[in-house]
Amino acid sequence: MNATVAPTASVSALARDFSGRAAGHDHAGSFAHENIAALREAGLLGVTVPRRLGGGGVGLGRAAEIVRTLAEGDPATTLVLAMHLLQHGLIHTNPVWPRAIADAVGRAAVEGGALINALRVEPELGTPARGGLPETTARSTATGWRIDGRKIYSTGSPALAYGLVFVRTDEAEPRVGNVLVPMEAPGVRIVETWDHLGLRASGSHDVLFEGVAVPADHAVDLRVLEAWRAPDALQQAWSCTLLAALYDGVARAAQAWLVRFVVERRPGSLGAPLASLARFQEGIGENERLLCVNARLIAGLAAEVDAGAVPDARETGFLKVTVTENAIGLVQRAVELSGNPGLSRANPLERHLRDVLCGRIHWPQGDSVRAGAGRAALGL
Repeated sequence: MNATVAPTASVSALARDFSGRAAGHDHAGSFAHENIAALREAGLLGVTVPRRLGGGGVGLGRAAEIVRTLAEGDPATTLVLAMHLLQHGLIHTNPVWPRAIADAVGRAAVEGGALINALRVEPELGTPARGGLPETTARSTATGWRIDGRKIYSTGSPALAYGLVFVRTDEAEPRVGNVLVPMEAPGVRIVETWDHLGLRASGSHDVLFEGVAVPADHAVDLRVLEAWRAPDALQQAWSCTLLAALYDGVARAAQAWLVRFVVERRPGSLGAPLASLARFQEGIGENERLLCVNARLIAGLAAEVDAGAVPDARETGFLKVTVTENAIGLVQRAVELSGNPGLSRANPLERHLRDVLCGRIHWPQGDSVRAGAGRAALGL
């Protein structure tokens, strides 16, 4: 396994390769195992693992650049990668995690390309960040824990080596938190439920845990419920930045298609390319403005995090909402300018539209960000 950081040119080549398969996987709703294999071969699954473990040791800035570039090719595959990079950007500095467990997971990513993602959302609970206790339960046993429950929207599930499962304990005063579950453990079962409008190839299926036994030290972060009330600023900074970069990548792919379309399209009634019309020049220019703003926001926040000056969760929420709304507006404008060809399944723009709309679903969502900021401004 190559633990060096892939150069930008190599990442761009991967993005082009992914792009050639993206439509097929989207139409079929199939998981792109070959893309994951390519990421593994390129050493990209170890880039945020510390150098002491053989990883690339890159920070948030470089991770965001990789995510943005690959998302131009296939955002569904890139979402799987982004969630994996996020976990390794956090677990190796988290003092709560048993160091031996974190190191083992890091080495597995570097040496074998082992994927990890957090499995948090449940049918009844919804998004845990909005409060409530998970139904997935960790019961104490003589050798560790037994896990029972169901998780939904488990991105990358067909390829995960580890699930970081959000649970409640069966103690008299339940603790809540994360248990590391090897996905090949007996009792883990994937139910292929994912049939979504966007990011159809992300493999975000349901995962069932039926009497899954894990060692005691795999309960890597259990706390009383009250200890989870305040958002983790570092976790939210990594999550918001990588998600922003992903949807910015989708917008860049849409803009590239639109530019080609208006340069090549020569309606008989016009006798010249659409690009010669002021309406198209202004629309594409507005899109360029949004992309420039997005790039500045993402790079600036990532640089602060990498310098150790992590902004508060409110600011990172603003960034995620702003960048994703800019991306959505850009793709919608591209559809408006291109007309029927933009919504034809023969062209990628309709897929970019479906994919970019998923930016509104990822936490933190716009209503939560705005309401929280409003309460703070009002002193409530």
